[in-house]
Amino acid sequence: MTTLTASPLTATDRCDRCGAQAYIRATLASGSELLFCAHHAREYETGLRAIEADIYNETERLAETPPVAPVDER
Repeated sequence: MTTLTASPLTATDRCDRCGAQAYIRATLASGSELLFCAHHAREYETGLRAIEADIYNETERLAETPPVAPVDER
C-alpha cells in the first residue's frame, strides 16, 4: 500500500453536499475524492469508515483565529 500525503484544503475547496468550505477530504478505494464541511463529515463518517475511506481531517482549523480580521468582523 502506498501512502500519499494529502495537499491542504483551501478556501476554494467546497463541500460536495452543501457548498460550504470543506475541511474533510475522503478518498475512496477507487481513488475518487469527496469533500465535506464539518457538519456533513460528521453525518457521513460512519458510512465512510465502513467502506474504509481514507479521511483527511482539517477541522482543527475551525478554532483558529486569523491574525488580522476585517474591520466588520472585529
